Amino acid sequence: MASSTVTSSQPDRPPRPNLAFRQLRGRRSPAEFAAQVRRAAREIGERVSCDARYVGRVEAGEIRCPNYAYERVFLHMFPGRTLADLGFAPRSSVRGRAARPAGDASSAAGTHPVPAAGGTGAAVEPEDPYDTHQNHEESDVLRRAFMTGGGATVAAALGPFALTTDTAAGPADRPYRRAGSSEATALEEAVRRIRLLDDRHGADGLYRRAAAPLRAAYTLLDAGATRQTTVDRLHSGAGELAISVGWLAHDSGRFDDARSHYAEALATARMIADPALEAHAFCNTAFLARDAGRPREAVRAAQAAQRVGRALGSARLMSLLALREAGGWAGLADRTGCEQALARAQALYERGRSDADPEWMSFYGQAELEGLEAQCWSMLGDWPRAARHARRAAQLQDPHFTRNIALYTAELADDLARGGLPDEAAQAGIRVLGLLDQVQSSRVHSILAGTARVLLPHRRASGVSEFLERHASLPRTV
Repeated sequence: MASSTVTSSQPDRPPRPNLAFRQLRGRRSPAEFAAQVRRAAREIGERVSCDARYVGRVEAGEIRCPNYAYERVFLHMFPGRTLADLGFAPRSSVRGRAARPAGDASSAAGTHPVPAAGGTGAAVEPEDPYDTHQNHEESDVLRRAFMTGGGATVAAALGPFALTTDTAAGPADRPYRRAGSSEATALEEAVRRIRLLDDRHGADGLYRRAAAPLRAAYTLLDAGATRQTTVDRLHSGAGELAISVGWLAHDSGRFDDARSHYAEALATARMIADPALEAHAFCNTAFLARDAGRPREAVRAAQAAQRVGRALGSARLMSLLALREAGGWAGLADRTGCEQALARAQALYERGRSDADPEWMSFYGQAELEGLEAQCWSMLGDWPRAARHARRAAQLQDPHFTRNIALYTAELADDLARGGLPDEAAQAGIRVLGLLDQVQSSRVHSILAGTARVLLPHRRASGVSEFLERHASLPRTV
């Protein structure tokens, strides 16, 4: 692969294997051990997306110190032991904010430098893509990537796969070496990083740049791979990446682009007979159809997703798919169909989590269930009930999901405004405006614009004038 203009991400020395952690795994397979980690996390109320690849990265020394959520889980699993006993490096030597000069001898083995935003060549410990919790030592790279839109910074935030895209997306007649497991792993991490960025900051600042890794993924597929297992991982990763990029297009109002990406993912899923990917593609297609004003298609796509997803054994997945169906029925003004689907979604949700839950569903908790139900009641014109669920959604949302907090609060403001409570609507709208320095989402802006139009006749109500003035001063979104 031709060298990139970006500073190499290779460490000066290879990672040092974590033999202590490998010994603790014992005779269990990496997948079995990962399932045990997820169960332990649930016991203490944590949410981690541990899988066999994560276990492999720890044992290989690529993850020198776990994030705080994993630390709590590991110490719960092995009481009386410290992180050092588990083979990890001290956090102070790994996760600090301060940049180290590239090649500094004090940089411990296994650190993968990432170019600093200012282009100085400094290196920082990479953000762990498995971290689903707020981390107070988190690098500022993610925030800068979204709020400045700088290409180099976005590449740094997307991780190693983004660094390959300049070479992978070259002319069609350029020969390209066959992909191996390292490319498949980088692709999977790019998907996780895109989801992490979207969770925190919304879609608008990332969509166009995220298309480059997607082109690179399909270039890798065209080049082929040496092993069938790698081919399968590349196809699955490319399909998930197509869904992620489709969602970024969807959330930023580019519905035609989103439809194309979701169709691409669906075709990939069917080509490799991957029911999990197919259910995911149908799930997002249903959501898009609802938002695009095609409610009957939303119902059909959600029902297709349920037919495929039933065999996967995840009650939480089936709960989300029932909510997608409920949204379609609401769009058709079918209150009975909507209520039946909502009841099914709630009953399935109450069955709890399981090891079969897809990794991409980390966003789906009680807050999301409340938020999606609020949207159904809003479409049916039941503003008080919609506001009640939207308020619950905003209150319950994990702080990690900044974009969703902004979305639920914007929906609350709109429901209150349309329900005849302009003062409460203005207060909620002002809270959303305070989040827009962290979130770039056309969906949120569109909801706020609608709320402002509804509140215009109520300027004299408490707080309404302030909300309208602050909303009017927002920079226009493209």
